[in-house]
Amino acid sequence: MVLTKLENLIEISLSKPKKKIAVAASEDEQVLLALKQASELGIVEPILIGDLEKTKKLSEQISFEISKYERIEEKNPSLSAKIAVRLVREGNAQIIMKGLVNTADYLRAILDKEIGLRTGNLLSHIGIFEIPEYHKLIGLTDAAQNISPNLEEKVNIILNSIDLLRRLGIEKPKVALLAAVENVNPKMQATLDAALITMMNRRNQIKNCIIDGPLAFDNAVSKEAAEHKGIDSPVAGDVDLLVAPEIETGNALYKSFTYFARGVVAAIILGALAPIVLTSRADSERSKLMSIALAASF
Repeated sequence: MVLTKLENLIEISLSKPKKKIAVAASEDEQVLLALKQASELGIVEPILIGDLEKTKKLSEQISFEISKYERIEEKNPSLSAKIAVRLVREGNAQIIMKGLVNTADYLRAILDKEIGLRTGNLLSHIGIFEIPEYHKLIGLTDAAQNISPNLEEKVNIILNSIDLLRRLGIEKPKVALLAAVENVNPKMQATLDAALITMMNRRNQIKNCIIDGPLAFDNAVSKEAAEHKGIDSPVAGDVDLLVAPEIETGNALYKSFTYFARGVVAAIILGALAPIVLTSRADSERSKLMSIALAASF
């Protein structure tokens, strides 16, 4: 199946064995709402770790029957994250999800060198957006994990993303490397990195995708804008993946897509032993559900 809309993620995940999802600090109403929908659809089976009294009260308010699921009492959110990580490491869960726990504590448990979920690969964040004004789904990386990636790290971020997109049926994703300008400028590192990565792709050092850059955002998403500037690009106007040069750009685009473009997103962190669901508190209930479905599609 080719992914054409986020709802397809539910179909893809249902074609795979049902996953158990370990939820750190489960006392979060929006997370519980998404888990209720995901469990009712048959996508996942939650393991709830957190303040169980609060979790039970919130679940009752949304008519989510949690008594049939495994529950682990741990009122300390950071410790609940460690328990969730341990469940994944031991093979008792296949997905980990953030509840009402600080993001830094959540990631600290995941990245712990001794008991975390590292594999040796670079961890990177990707959001798959459904935006009304764009003709297909569009990915964005990295808006939440890598602050200022160097050339090697950008290549790894791209490889993580390409692997995911190909799993979702996009055989040869079109990738735009974003910068403020389209021409290489020695004073702008983003343009140098983009040009080098584009050449690596053309020489088949980065396979199974079509990469172009540097491209400004307008030229990446609009063929007309690219043609107006005289840019001949196989990616312009039909991009599958936007690669931000650093986290500020990625984060601003992510929130712009959500707040200004009415986008719905499915977002996870790639590169660990298991998919990591890391949604923003500002993400909608549907976005959280789609993020769970994306993680369950592996």
